Amino acid sequence: MKKPLIYVIEDDRDMSELLTNYLKRIAEVKKFYNAISAVNNIDEDNPSLILLDILLDGPDGFTFLNEIMSYQKTAKIPIILITSLEIGAKEDLIDYGVVEILNKESTTPDEIREVTEKWIDRNVKNN
Repeated sequence: MKKPLIYVIEDDRDMSELLTNYLKRIAEVKKFYNAISAVNNIDEDNPSLILLDILLDGPDGFTFLNEIMSYQKTAKIPIILITSLEIGAKEDLIDYGVVEILNKESTTPDEIREVTEKWIDRNVKNN
């Protein structure tokens, strides 16, 4: 079975590399350091899941969410936010495809991988 594709959009290169290394056991991973690069590739790649930092260099994560929501093909891609911002409940962002919100400062890479793996097992592998 082909591994699902996950986008990691994170401008902190160390965090991006860490997440990529933790996730590549369960999925193919493409990392992007800014929202523009991710948007430029998303139509061709059609990722199964996106891990998104909100505070990015250049256009922020909210701009990215608005951009992908404006296209039918990308509007259905589920998003896991990984951020140090207090954003509120994921229910407030469900219309943007947000399925989980993880606090970057208190969530370990192992926990991020576990949440991602559970989400993939429940929602991607069964479809």
